[in-house]
Amino acid sequence: MSGAPRSILLLAFPDVQLLDVCGPLQVFACANELAVQRGFGEPYAPRVVAAAGGLLTTSSGLALLAGSIQSVKGPVDTLIIPGGRGVSAASADARLIRWTQRQAKRSRRIASVCSGAFLLAETGLLDGRRAVTHWARCDELADRYPKLRVETDPIFIRDGAIWTSAGVTAGIDLALALVEEDYGRSMALDIARELVVFLKRPGGQSQFSTMLSMQKADDRFGELHAWMAAHLASDLSVPALARRLHMSERSFMRHYKAETGRTPARAVEQLRVEAAQRLLGETSWSVKRIATRCGFGSEETMRRTFVRLLRVAPQVYRERFSFS
Repeated sequence: MSGAPRSILLLAFPDVQLLDVCGPLQVFACANELAVQRGFGEPYAPRVVAAAGGLLTTSSGLALLAGSIQSVKGPVDTLIIPGGRGVSAASADARLIRWTQRQAKRSRRIASVCSGAFLLAETGLLDGRRAVTHWARCDELADRYPKLRVETDPIFIRDGAIWTSAGVTAGIDLALALVEEDYGRSMALDIARELVVFLKRPGGQSQFSTMLSMQKADDRFGELHAWMAAHLASDLSVPALARRLHMSERSFMRHYKAETGRTPARAVEQLRVEAAQRLLGETSWSVKRIATRCGFGSEETMRRTFVRLLRVAPQVYRERFSFS
């Protein structure tokens, strides 16, 4: 930790997502606090800047005081682009895009948090690269920027010197990964403990998205989803689910897809995969036992499903994400 602090620049804009900014900031602040406690100098020098500088209001209503992008002179270590409700307007600001392109060339690494990937994509810096954003906007990102290789499950992705991360709190995961790259796993783990978060949370963002994305305002299938999640090894075929709701199979299929945006079979498959992810990460159960518990029927069926949806076999997934 000798030498000058690493400069961290967070680019804010009106209606930025507050947690996209303060989550990473707190990680770097915690790194500074721990370093000072151990007799070292502060390893990071974080700053928040915006196009015009001054006060700007975040999407939660809390104001931030940011410096002007014109005050940034010379290279920085890390440029981080948060997301939020205002990212569309920021992405349409030609001046801000040009500044980001220039600053990126003078930065050792660039990162985006959540929907900040849209602003980063607008610069062209993500062309031909793997990227991720909030699970609810992955399809939109892929449609708007077809040169990107958008992945839906990772909490964060590193492709060369460019990092992208999933929704909101994933900015904390991203910042911890940046600290780990800079100063090692022990430092990052100490920060994670201080903040009471995972250093590397088990599984991808899909484990948090399926139940949430299936919910609607009236949530007419809410009780069914809760029952499905608690009975994954039961018969969850369309006929069985339709009988449970006292509906015809045809009517159930039509209404279910209209309400949730997916077929019942797809929903069941995703719930089973997510449950298996949790058990692989949190228990020492055999893959065969987990396959049975989650309703796959066989270990081979579970393996094929994991490879198709997550592009990784269950055993490899466990090696990467196990906390047991």
